[in-house]
Amino acid sequence: MRLPWPLPALAVWAGAWLVFVGLRAVLPPLPALLLACALGVVGSLLAATWWRRGLIALGFPLSAALTGAVALPAWAWLLPLALLLLVYPINAWRDAPLFPTPPGALRGLEAHAALADGAPVLDAGCGLGDGLKALRAAYPRAQLHGLEWSWPLALLCRLRCPWARVRRGDIWAADWSAYALVYLFQRPESMARVAAKASAEMAPGNWLVSLAFELPGVRPSMRLQSFAGHGVWVYRLPLQPMAGGAPAGEL
Repeated sequence: MRLPWPLPALAVWAGAWLVFVGLRAVLPPLPALLLACALGVVGSLLAATWWRRGLIALGFPLSAALTGAVALPAWAWLLPLALLLLVYPINAWRDAPLFPTPPGALRGLEAHAALADGAPVLDAGCGLGDGLKALRAAYPRAQLHGLEWSWPLALLCRLRCPWARVRRGDIWAADWSAYALVYLFQRPESMARVAAKASAEMAPGNWLVSLAFELPGVRPSMRLQSFAGHGVWVYRLPLQPMAGGAPAGEL
């Protein structure tokens, strides 16, 4: 069960302080600080919004600095920020926040977007692997691939989804032409770019699936109900414009 806010933040901050105090007995101040900050960053992955993730990740180092619990040179306080940037790279901020695909969100997709056994499927922006797990439930015989820009998230995703081929990379620079289905959980501002890329690279007959957000000006092949009133938007290539809309490749 999810704890009500701000209990998750308080729990992570308390855990970071316990780790720091415990490690100070056996480690110098800087390594103890970094390991405690790492716990805060890992805990921040569970938060649903950017501002909550930032509060959780930065809460411990800020409190340590303000209380003077550890005496470090000024430059050392940049290391927790560097650790945070490893998990949340700046060039990934323009894409969707880390919000996991809910369990069962893609239930029934296979009945509407059929794939051959062994078909390659891409989760573009796979995060911690929840989307890959949902895709595996829908397509247990597919060849699943994950692409994630943040290398710590990609590493954790590999550990959680050893049956998938997960690699670090930019979803916008990667070639989507090899995949029979591409799945995304992006944000509304990114969807026009998704439509243009899919039209330019994906073969006719292949599938593009978006959780919660539709392609602007593009007619979906179908819309499936998912969680909390959101839908799963399913498109078959080539993309078809809505009546009066621009062609998909020009979006």
